[in-house]
Amino acid sequence: MTNTTAATGLKVQKWDEDFFMEYIQENPFKRYMGTDENSIIQMKEDTVKRYQKITFALVNKLDGAGVTGSTTLEGSEEAMDTRSFSVTVDKLRNAVRVADIEQQYSAVDLRNAAKATLKDWAMEYGSMNRIITALSDINGVAYGTATASQQDAWLDDNTDRVMFGGTAAAAPVALSTTAPAGGATYDLSGTLVAQTVANSGWDSAGDAATFLSRLRRKALAATPKIKPIRVAGMNRRYYVVFVHPRTMADIKADTVITNAQSNVSLSEENNRLFQGGDILWDGLIVHEVDNLNITPWATLGAAGIPLAPVYLCGAQAIGHGLAKRWRSVTEKFDYEDKVGVAIETIDAIEKMVFGGGSADTDDLQDHGVATGYHALIATL
Repeated sequence: MTNTTAATGLKVQKWDEDFFMEYIQENPFKRYMGTDENSIIQMKEDTVKRYQKITFALVNKLDGAGVTGSTTLEGSEEAMDTRSFSVTVDKLRNAVRVADIEQQYSAVDLRNAAKATLKDWAMEYGSMNRIITALSDINGVAYGTATASQQDAWLDDNTDRVMFGGTAAAAPVALSTTAPAGGATYDLSGTLVAQTVANSGWDSAGDAATFLSRLRRKALAATPKIKPIRVAGMNRRYYVVFVHPRTMADIKADTVITNAQSNVSLSEENNRLFQGGDILWDGLIVHEVDNLNITPWATLGAAGIPLAPVYLCGAQAIGHGLAKRWRSVTEKFDYEDKVGVAIETIDAIEKMVFGGGSADTDDLQDHGVATGYHALIATL
């Protein structure tokens, strides 16, 4: 274990006791969390019972024709198709330790700084970054560690909710037909390269607008479709699209989109999903996420142009199973000479996937996420 020591520059005579924290983005997903099925991030909390797994249930819509007139209904009832998705909760925690003498030497209150730092860690790593990781997961496996076979199998089962291409001319569902190892039909990495090498990105007016509209249509045409979010009192439905800052810069450079924003802020002032800085286009609320990762795709583009994912999210995109809420713990050591401060939770955050095959968990599909990939133009 390692004790916290005050930086040399802080071991001076008393200065201003205030301290500054390194900037982190406020959790961009907070307002999309809720406990009902109309939430992008559906939270299911059970802090009383002792479970290792928390299960979310899906009841698919009926697709039969029913009966008409005097036709007997008895014996012609339709079976409901039910599916399940479980998350395995685990403990997540972090801590710091401060020696009494370092507290004396330091110009700032190290114990209070520890509490603030741990709170920020819980918000950034413990929540925001885990949601970002979940958005790109391959059936529960982080994209960066998923094998080629796992990636290809994911693409096979999600072709109706994945889209490729950087320009308006790129076919949104033109996938590689070269069968990779593992028996899958499609090659995800090969498809990413094939669909972007020839495309420079959203470099003409309307390219970003066309891409986003196509992704929306794909989400609505998926089987089962990705459910838009209803906003109470507005009689409207929306998808929320999470993008990297460079993707947002490309979108804001599209004059077709920017020319449509003149009255957006006023018309959306009562929309709980809409935040300042968001872009509204064709039923999509585009929201920038600082920490959104593009590293796994950065080397697949043409001539050094990185690729970036675009995550269109509807209801029940992410499942957050919560067995114990965040809490802080303080403990004294070494005859009260040292004080440790910890923060902990027991939970799980994963992208919701439900089986699309004959059995409950066969052919898993992303339930509330449509993923698009494009070539970035904007630079740092």
